[in-house]
Amino acid sequence: MTKSDPYAALRFKEFNVFLLMRFLLVFGWSMQFIVIEWQVYSLTNDALSMGIIGLMEFIPAFCMALFAGHIVDQREKRNLLALCIGAFSLISLGLFLLTWPEIAGNWSTNTILYCIYSLVFFGGILRSFFGPILFSLIALLVPKKAYPNAATWSSSAWQIASVAGLAFSGFAISWFGVHWSLCIVFSMVSLAFMTVFFISKKPILNTKINEPILQSLKEGLGFVFKTKAILGALTLDMISVLFGGAVMLLPIFAKEILDVGSEGFGILRAAPSVGAILTMIATAYLPISKNAGMKLLTAVFGFGICIIVFGLSTSFWVSVVALFFSGVTDGVSMVIRQTILQLKTPDHMRGRVASVNSMFVGSSNELGGFESGVTAKLMGTAVRLKTA
Repeated sequence: MTKSDPYAALRFKEFNVFLLMRFLLVFGWSMQFIVIEWQVYSLTNDALSMGIIGLMEFIPAFCMALFAGHIVDQREKRNLLALCIGAFSLISLGLFLLTWPEIAGNWSTNTILYCIYSLVFFGGILRSFFGPILFSLIALLVPKKAYPNAATWSSSAWQIASVAGLAFSGFAISWFGVHWSLCIVFSMVSLAFMTVFFISKKPILNTKINEPILQSLKEGLGFVFKTKAILGALTLDMISVLFGGAVMLLPIFAKEILDVGSEGFGILRAAPSVGAILTMIATAYLPISKNAGMKLLTAVFGFGICIIVFGLSTSFWVSVVALFFSGVTDGVSMVIRQTILQLKTPDHMRGRVASVNSMFVGSSNELGGFESGVTAKLMGTAVRLKTA
């Protein structure tokens, strides 16, 4: 096995199990978020209500991130992951029951909305743990020389699951309705929970068990801010993702601007992931580590241009192409960022560094969605701006 082996990480059995588990989990998570977006907009016809979904996930994910990273570095990773997936399956079950016709027909719209927001909020708490756990677990499944390849395949699995979940969600809403679509989500998450136990327990590499939390958090933050490569990559990506939150408004574009229904909505949602998948697969064979800084900067700039084109478009296929290339550029950014994080982070503080990453990048998705929802509420979407 050599450094140029595109299948280096795939030669380890538990890493393949990890990829399957991650696929099932992300498929369910992606599908659930889209179905809930569609349901909330169907209930309210209000862009701000959709933005609140992002805010309800952002608040706990951001506020709990550092604490979650500390816990991850102090605990055994496999069992902690199983606990989080089990809790997430209960949230999926709750959303499934909440959309049961007998319940939905007897409860007011506001009551249903508040329940949805509450479940999304608890999902945000769990999300603060998922990133650090998964990031830390990868390093325990493959040797260090396979880290870059493992990061590429892990990101690819995440994107493939996203495109499958996002694309299928639109068709599922049309074929089965919101209620039974959420039943599919619950089934996928339950399968992910069972798959986790095919991975053995892993050693805790942090030698400072029971370290005071404030000291632990200070050490983690200090490392990130002192390591310029990590800090630069996270900051640059956060800015692009924050202002790329317009994709959170896709139900409005699908219904009111492009008039393509739930099937077109699924295609629009899947387009960025398709671009990212193709990019990530290509990088497994054609590494992009040379001149990584310039490539990251170019990718972020290209991502911004694609989002601008999408925001101004009133053509379905122009919107699809713009979203596809936003995925291509985002895929380059993700591979570079994950490779930097894996190689530069010491084993004993992977959870804390990953938690900072989730604060910089992961949570900015939801904050960007809220920002886009507020902007659409105050200024209107593309059609309203053009007809004002």
